[in-house]
Amino acid sequence: MECIEINAEGNFDTWESDKLLELQKNQIGECLGQNLLFENDNVRVWEVILMPRERLPFRKSNTDCCWVSLTKGLAISRLANGRITLIRLKKGDSTFWQSENDHTIFDIENIGENLLLFHISEFKPAGTKNNPLKGMQL
Repeated sequence: MECIEINAEGNFDTWESDKLLELQKNQIGECLGQNLLFENDNVRVWEVILMPRERLPFRKSNTDCCWVSLTKGLAISRLANGRITLIRLKKGDSTFWQSENDHTIFDIENIGENLLLFHISEFKPAGTKNNPLKGMQL
């Protein structure tokens, strides 16, 4: 996986107005993917499928997560702090991010010609049970 910062944190000058409006209206999802594939007391496994030019709108993550790409492709991801990253994916690429008791607001958009498919494993904080998101699809 190759990540290239194409817009610096704090700079919203290059942002499209509809993406800024989405953030300003606080239109932020709680589910990290489109389909919840598995859940138990410790983890949720989400699936994300993006056709070319398709976008997963802004999401909020406040848990430790890892994801694996099941296809190759090209995407951009925007963070609520202004940073935009270009991501070149190869099949099997994976990464882990730690929440550090903070939340991250991000989106991801398929800007390539191939379908993007990846799975996100969201690690639940200790003591989280009977979550209302169980079985939810978007």
